[in-house]
Amino acid sequence: MKRLFAAILALMIFVGCSSADGTEAPVAPPTFNAADQGLPSYANNENTPDDLAALDDGDILYIGERFFLTQINQIFMNRERYLGRTIRYEGMFYSMHWEEYTYHFVIRNTHGCCGPDGMIGFDVALGEFDPFPDNTWVEVTGVLDEFEFSEWYNMLIINVTSIVEMPERGLEFIES
Repeated sequence: MKRLFAAILALMIFVGCSSADGTEAPVAPPTFNAADQGLPSYANNENTPDDLAALDDGDILYIGERFFLTQINQIFMNRERYLGRTIRYEGMFYSMHWEEYTYHFVIRNTHGCCGPDGMIGFDVALGEFDPFPDNTWVEVTGVLDEFEFSEWYNMLIINVTSIVEMPERGLEFIES
C-alpha cells in the first residue's frame, strides 16, 4: 500500500497539471458573489483581512459578528495600525480579580486550546463607568490603547467612552 501511494505521489509530482506542450493548464478561480448569498459587498473574496478591519462608520471602527474573530485578530497582529482608533463592538462583560487588581473585559467565547474554552475581546478601562455583572451583554465604544502588563508584554485595552447594556444578545460563541 505504501508503494502504491508513493508511486501515485511521484506520478502527480512529475506530471502535475500541464498541457501536452509543457505549459500549465489554466485553472479558473472560484467565484463568489456576496450579493448572491444575501451578504454585504465587503464579504466578496477580493477583500483581505486589512479590508475587513477597515469597515468604518466615520471615525469609529465597528467590529461586527460576521468577522468578529478575524477583525480582533487583525488588530492584535497589527496593533500599531489601530492604536488611538475608536472601536465599537458587542460582547459579554466579564471581570477577573488577580492579585490586588480587578480587570474588566468585553469578550465573546471561541475555540481555545482545549475545545470551546477560549475568549476573545479586549480589556476595558471603565473610567467613570460602573462595572456590569458578569455575562451582561453590552456594546462598548472606546479608544484602543495599550498598557504594560509585564516587562515583556503590553496588553491592548479599550479606554471606554460609552458602554451600555443591550436589550438583545448577539452570538456568544464566535468561529470566524
